[in-house]
Amino acid sequence: MKKIYLILTVLLVSSIMLNAGPSNRYITEHSCSKAKSAILRKGCTISEKLIDRGLSQAANFWTSADGSQDEFIDFCTKNFCKNLEEKDRLFERLCTNFETILGHNNRVTIELLRPSHVKGIESTPVDDIFGAYNGLAHFNEDMFNNKLAFIVIMNFPHFTLREKVNNGDNWTIRQWGYVRLGDLFTNRAPASAEQSINAATAAAENYIANYNIHMGMVWSDKNIRYWSQDVKLITHWGLRDELKAAYSDPVSGTDKQSIIYNILTRITDQTIAEDVIDKSDYIWYPSTNQTYVQRVEIKGKSENNKRYECLLRNFRAIKASDEYYEEDNFITRKFEGEYEISVEQAEKLFRELLSSPQVKEVAEFISKRLGRRLHPFDIWYDGFKARSSMDQNKLDSITTSKYPDAEAFAKDLPNILVKLGFTRPRAEFICNHVTVDPSVGAGHAWESMMKGDNSMLRTRIGANGMDYKGYNIGIHEFGHNVEQTISLYEVDNYFMRGVPNTGFTEALAFTFQNRDLELLGLTNNDTITDDLNTLDIFWNCYEIMGVSLVDIKTWQWMYAHPKANAEQLRNAVLSIAKEVWNQYYAPIFKEKDQVILACYSHIIVDPLYVSAYPIGHLVDFQLEQYLDGKKIGPEVERIFAMGHLTPDIWLQRAVGQKLSTEPLLTATSKAIEDVANYDKQIKKEKKEVKVTKKKKSK
Repeated sequence: MKKIYLILTVLLVSSIMLNAGPSNRYITEHSCSKAKSAILRKGCTISEKLIDRGLSQAANFWTSADGSQDEFIDFCTKNFCKNLEEKDRLFERLCTNFETILGHNNRVTIELLRPSHVKGIESTPVDDIFGAYNGLAHFNEDMFNNKLAFIVIMNFPHFTLREKVNNGDNWTIRQWGYVRLGDLFTNRAPASAEQSINAATAAAENYIANYNIHMGMVWSDKNIRYWSQDVKLITHWGLRDELKAAYSDPVSGTDKQSIIYNILTRITDQTIAEDVIDKSDYIWYPSTNQTYVQRVEIKGKSENNKRYECLLRNFRAIKASDEYYEEDNFITRKFEGEYEISVEQAEKLFRELLSSPQVKEVAEFISKRLGRRLHPFDIWYDGFKARSSMDQNKLDSITTSKYPDAEAFAKDLPNILVKLGFTRPRAEFICNHVTVDPSVGAGHAWESMMKGDNSMLRTRIGANGMDYKGYNIGIHEFGHNVEQTISLYEVDNYFMRGVPNTGFTEALAFTFQNRDLELLGLTNNDTITDDLNTLDIFWNCYEIMGVSLVDIKTWQWMYAHPKANAEQLRNAVLSIAKEVWNQYYAPIFKEKDQVILACYSHIIVDPLYVSAYPIGHLVDFQLEQYLDGKKIGPEVERIFAMGHLTPDIWLQRAVGQKLSTEPLLTATSKAIEDVANYDKQIKKEKKEVKVTKKKKSK
């Protein structure tokens, strides 16, 4: 469900300015001064401050192996641009050539991972080896060795996050492109470090992609089997979505949800029996963790921390590269470098909502709607959506009939965009740059990194067609693909492609996903639809913000305990999950020490990605408020053509607001009041109808 990024050294950008050289820097200040004087003597009209910054940053990376002091001076003199016209010509050439390098290597990676990602391809023993291969593993090293990196650093120096935030609103888009190019070479990590990271993440992806539960072999405590033999659900996405779908089952829904909740808990705490993972040989009772073959209980072994071994391998590979970066650790790189939001700011946003009085009010409303006390699995309450009251089998029937295969879904994508307000020519253009495949995993969107190539849309498509869950995921991923296409083709320059961070592409994916029923022609004329949508976004934030805190705290713990083994890590993660649960969820659900916040597969597969979702929900809400009453197509094209600005600058230009929980909290309070008044009115009308019928009967 995430937007997949090629794992490149170039994307692990720095957030610390590289002007202040390290104490062991080879190049002296005297050499920098001589280089500057030589550059100015040849008639350079570039700002002296930029010359100083570029030379200082280049000097930070130059070693004796790159050349002597005099060779450094000579190199800088020859390769520093003389004027803005020369600088712009260099920039255009770098855009073209880096698009060629990054774009084609991205396509190579997509193809090598195809057996792992796309359904219907027979696996072979070499698939994992090819999947871990990264043609760009030596990219950073090569660019420094051939000195292209130094040319970039000198002419397009790096700016800190603070500088971007404080000055970025006054920069032109072309200047922003210069700055984004300056983010490209902010470390000199060797290829071996990148290869280790790729191998660890590929192994984790493979572990999760094949982590399915055969639900036809899962039984309840009452010896009831609720699922047919062909139902196979991936962790955590498939299991969670099945739990959500059970809200539409008034008879067995709660029993199903309890079973799935127990499964997710077993996976998280690793007490799950190894023999029930992607196998259908044993009958399994998740609540007691007993397994049977022909009524004979089999004492199998548990998974024994494999989940946390994957997480630990990711951590160790990433931590091993820390020494090549200016930042303290990967947490800083991820938030300040990639998200361009400090981890402190992110945590502050999350805690603001988690501790808000609106949580209790919405929880009470959900409890009233369900007619029972809340259970821990109600963090995934799905009753605010129109689909929650619809028969899941009917929805499956509609989507499997409409989309029997990937080709049918791909063929309908232009029509979907036209329904959202895109013109037919623009819809065709965007969809001509999207390829649909049936997914092995839960689904994802993989961006193209060069014009002329296609982004990939992957979602689950069964033998009988695309069921509703697959369709819902497919619409979400299509939102990513639309952003990916617009922000590649419509931006001013190659280095402005994309969005501020992954939360912003998630925002458009949510915007599309929220309209999935509408796109099927299933409308909801309820007068409180907008209010229910607000409550839905709020409750989604409440759920995922806790998961994000667990993810952040887990990485902080790993850095504090770098020599921990998998068992120690498991115990720590479970303890952290309980701590966050007890602080923000136990007062609502009246149950302590739940570990469910650690069940997300992202925590294992994609380090610190989870925070993109709550950021995305907040952006989504602000975007939805702005789009209300407007045609989506033209606005989406305008907004996402702005490209890779910083989050607050992007939002200010897009919707006139900075990133904040305040709009959602304010709207949630109003929505609770509106829905309460609506319920009173409905109750009053029903009472009046009853009285009228009684009078007529007399």
